[in-house]
Amino acid sequence: MSRLAQIFARTRAENRAAFVAYVCAGDPDFETSVAGCRALLASGVDLLELGVPFSDPLADGLTNQLAAQRALESGMTAARVGELVRRIREFSDAPIIFYTYYNLIFANGVDAYVRAAKTAGVDGILALDLPPEEAGEFIAACRAHGVDTVFIIAPTTPDARIPKIAAATTGFLYYASREGVTGVRDQVAANIPEAIARIRVHTKLPIAVGFGIGSRAQVAQVAATADGVVVGSALVNCVRSNLADRAKIAPALAAKAADLSAGVKRS
Repeated sequence: MSRLAQIFARTRAENRAAFVAYVCAGDPDFETSVAGCRALLASGVDLLELGVPFSDPLADGLTNQLAAQRALESGMTAARVGELVRRIREFSDAPIIFYTYYNLIFANGVDAYVRAAKTAGVDGILALDLPPEEAGEFIAACRAHGVDTVFIIAPTTPDARIPKIAAATTGFLYYASREGVTGVRDQVAANIPEAIARIRVHTKLPIAVGFGIGSRAQVAQVAATADGVVVGSALVNCVRSNLADRAKIAPALAAKAADLSAGVKRS
């Protein structure tokens, strides 16, 4: 059983959702990023979603765009992202997925990229801008190297297309609960329970929900029906708010993650 399958089996047995934390790899620098990931994984995070820095992150709002820019300016490359994963594996066996864009995979050679990710210790890859209809080479490489695939379902996805997306997925389905880009919102998107029910008709895979979730109350609201809750911008804001004193970033991430992850428990 893969690490992803194990974590969703465990959280299901504990009657809660998995807490999925997104941070950009190498933001604001390599060593601070390692410390931040350690703090997150010690503070209630079940699954770590590492954003691979990219110069044109089209699915990301300003918070995560600036995080990618800081990481790139600090010298992050594909090789350094792999090194970051290897450092995390020195102290944690929690599932790690890459949140990335297909150009980065394609430019490095699809099979080579997936193989390198697996060797570093990555469990799954979510390529934001890669639809399953165009993902044959990527899916084959992931299956060959034992890396789980994660694909996105949007509020605008027709019911007829959900089985095709599910068939391409081996890890979990990511429901992007809002149209547009990532970012903290005052309220979670409407109709999340209905959307999850609509997806469950077509698959038994775990369903994680992200985009626009940034408070413990919002986590709890989503966790009532989702298998996983993804929080990104609210955590990345902890990095941005402490750039003047980077030693404060890891403690800030730990405190925020502990607060947010308390929301995944169901009554």
